Amino acid sequence: MKEIEVTCKLGKELSEDEILMAAVKALGVSPKMKSQLKYRILRRSIDARNDILYRYRIEVCKPDEVMQEYVLEDYKDVSSAEPVIIIGAGPAGMFAALRLLMRGFRPVILERGKDVHARKFDMAKLSRDGVVNPDSNYCFGEGGAGTFSDGKLYTRSSKRGDIREVLHQLVRFGADPSILIDAHPHIGSDRLPVVVENIRKCIIEHGGEYHFDSRVTDIVKKGDGSFDVTVAGCGSVPEVYSSRKVILATGHSARDIYEMFDRKGWEIQSKGFALGVRVEHPQSLINKIQYHGKYQPYMPTAEYSFVTQVLGRGVFSFCMCPGGILVPAATAEGELVLNGMSNSQRNSKWANSGVVVQIEPEDFPEYAQHGPLALLQFQKDVERKMFEYTGSLKAPAQRMMDFCRRIPSTGLPQTSYHPGAENAPLHELLPEHVSLRLKYAFPEIGNKKMHGYYTNDALLLGVESRTSSPVRIPRDPETLEHVQVSGLYPCGEGAGYAGGIVSSALDGINCAARI
Repeated sequence: MKEIEVTCKLGKELSEDEILMAAVKALGVSPKMKSQLKYRILRRSIDARNDILYRYRIEVCKPDEVMQEYVLEDYKDVSSAEPVIIIGAGPAGMFAALRLLMRGFRPVILERGKDVHARKFDMAKLSRDGVVNPDSNYCFGEGGAGTFSDGKLYTRSSKRGDIREVLHQLVRFGADPSILIDAHPHIGSDRLPVVVENIRKCIIEHGGEYHFDSRVTDIVKKGDGSFDVTVAGCGSVPEVYSSRKVILATGHSARDIYEMFDRKGWEIQSKGFALGVRVEHPQSLINKIQYHGKYQPYMPTAEYSFVTQVLGRGVFSFCMCPGGILVPAATAEGELVLNGMSNSQRNSKWANSGVVVQIEPEDFPEYAQHGPLALLQFQKDVERKMFEYTGSLKAPAQRMMDFCRRIPSTGLPQTSYHPGAENAPLHELLPEHVSLRLKYAFPEIGNKKMHGYYTNDALLLGVESRTSSPVRIPRDPETLEHVQVSGLYPCGEGAGYAGGIVSSALDGINCAARI
């Protein structure tokens, strides 16, 4: 058995005959054996260094060798099994629930927001009318924040667990099988809702439970070691759910959960995160840069990523959305937050990405009085400052070169952001810690890494501040339980242990496995 590499030009399909002929050569067998050889495509990536190619990594073997295929476990009927409460129906919660089904436990999912289809109406009101539903928006609701941010599945680190389980589960529930081999797989915000809904149907069909409009207001550890979890549901009387085990998968924007932990004296810690702007370029420009002027319409929409160091802190691109749009990601009135999303075709005329600066608790000592909620309070203050400048969900915006030169912009380019952009001195509105580092980073990226990136045709909009949680909920590294509260499993992005759909899903699987 061997791994081989085969290339073909973009716009051309790699044929089975080409694969088998390469296998014949690699395995040193007679061409007459070609039809008996077995193969499996492991990975496909784009190589744009010279000729624009697809580069395939393929496993090949002889007829007498066994090629191990990945097989998912079956789900069990858990209708009468022991319940495990899962707080949050994002990637961590959903994949924890699926693993519990495999192991014979009954997941009881409590989600503060609405189901994935009803949620769309609240997001439409947010974009169109500026009305924020604090429980149903781009961050809260079935599927979590990742459902409406392109569905990027970029994590390839194997340290967290077997990534194949996550990808094969997604394909089982409706994702395109190409995500199993693409180097930078994505599903698309137009297709993810169906996948998410299919996961819910599977969980319910096997005896699990979903409870929407169920915002958790209290978690009580009882004398017998079990938990009572109180939710503010649709009715006037709070509901209480009980279980011996609770997986806390609430996402990075559930500030009320951190505040509840702080009131109870359950340990939480201030944690570094990143904050900056959303950068929007014409997608045609990014295509030209990344394909070195060779872009053709049949080629995949170009994306980019970068990381650099400026004045001792990391500056990096985050959640890049090729052919995407910008959306308002506020979770409360009086705050302004932006995020990006792309549909599966990635066919809008804009490219957007967060470009953010790493922030650590020691960078803002004036917030130390807030204890473990220090950077959470800092995050809130920046988001409120942005909102107060425009008085609405319009985003303060500035052309890229004007921002770096610290001069006002004369007019703004068109933007995909539906609430609109307002000309603003973004270099002054952002904290100096962030503004100064971005000032140096943008010309560096344009001069050294992506020629043409540094341009006044690029628009900066504020603020991108929900990159990750500014709070960590500490847990035992072996049991994954909270360091003070046994039976409670902090999980995913909200607990500070993941960053994206795949890593969150793997963390959910790991917590369920410990149970």
